Amino acid sequence: MASDLLAIARSGVQAAKIGLDLTAQNIANASSAGYVRRSANFREVAQTGGANRTGDLSLSGVRLDRIVRNADAFRQAEVRRTGSDVARGSAEVAGLANIESAIEQSGVYEAIVDFESSLQRLTQDPVDTSLRASVIEKARTMVSTFNIAGQEMAAAGEGLRFAATDGVAQVNRLAQELARTNSRLARASDASSDQTTLLDQRDKLLEDLSGFANIATTFGIDGQVQVRIGGASGEDLVTGTSAATLAIATAADGTISFSVGANPLTLAGGSLAGQQLALTKNAQLQGDLDQLVDDMVTGFNAAQTAGADLDGAAGVAIFAGNSAASFELLVDDGRRLATAPAGSPAGSRDATNLAAIRTALAGVNPAGTMDAILFDISGTLAGRNVTLGALQTIADTAKVALSAQAGVDLDQEAVNLVRFQQAFQASGKVMQVASDIFDTILAIR
Repeated sequence: MASDLLAIARSGVQAAKIGLDLTAQNIANASSAGYVRRSANFREVAQTGGANRTGDLSLSGVRLDRIVRNADAFRQAEVRRTGSDVARGSAEVAGLANIESAIEQSGVYEAIVDFESSLQRLTQDPVDTSLRASVIEKARTMVSTFNIAGQEMAAAGEGLRFAATDGVAQVNRLAQELARTNSRLARASDASSDQTTLLDQRDKLLEDLSGFANIATTFGIDGQVQVRIGGASGEDLVTGTSAATLAIATAADGTISFSVGANPLTLAGGSLAGQQLALTKNAQLQGDLDQLVDDMVTGFNAAQTAGADLDGAAGVAIFAGNSAASFELLVDDGRRLATAPAGSPAGSRDATNLAAIRTALAGVNPAGTMDAILFDISGTLAGRNVTLGALQTIADTAKVALSAQAGVDLDQEAVNLVRFQQAFQASGKVMQVASDIFDTILAIR
């Protein structure tokens, strides 16, 4: 009897120690990224008698059944999915905000309005050299703002492409890490501390990966994961211990595309998808801006070269270029403005051709077109910000749900600490009682 008590108490002490160790581990890792709370499942050790001794019962204490990671696969998948959506929205909003700043802060719209106003003032006295000089200066300012806008939009695009290229490198690194983790999981013992640590590492890698691209996962019974990038219909990125390579390509207009092997890939989530969307918008807006420059140069020069300047000479082209970056002013002398009709003598006050120039510009409607471009980017950005706010709320809810189930609650761990400590002390007391009984038995003999 004493030996049975001693064995039972010893198993109780060991179980309590395991509980204390797990509780201490949970408390120590309460702030560790990717850590999932552990708990221990224990099982009674008992054996009934044989066929003819069914009344006999051998009690042998308790044993550890398994260490449990309190992780819910569905909630983890929701955190990855919603986090991927937030990462896409955040990257797109950041890119669009830079593009908006590039256009608005360049002051193109204001410069266009000032240039058109200077032409209107010139109609009051077309031979006034100060008014002509003002037109040239306003034209120079307008050209400069277009150049700045083009340069800043190009810089915004370059920044997005740099971030996307780095993101692709991170995806490939994470894929390699997942393949290595799969290899180690294949060799790890079931429910061992090594396996639980590897599963934490696997889940953290998957969460990090979902920040760059939307993924679909399939888990094996040994914990290995197969990852498809681009969702369930995407391409295999991690299969067993092998990892594919994600590639990025840049088109002539600055937009980007992705592929795995020779297969093109469409991403719907993650920062890479957001950067791709922002670059597509940037290319569209750059195209709109370049088209405006081309229309202005063509329309203005056509009317300008059809008239005569202040010296009676045939009008020459004032502007050149077919894009915001290549836009330039060809003259710096206000006398070269062809305000009079062709064939007019020097110093003519006939402003017929100036009216034609203004009509040509009105046909292009540069101020209205520029206003539409500004409204396009600001409206798009405002809409994406609203969407991002909603996505962030959904993602936060998913994280709270996962944390409630898999996170470490320090209050609960404090309760567990006291509980296992009391169990440890009680089992120790049982061992003392067993020792006393054993001593008593020896004394009787």
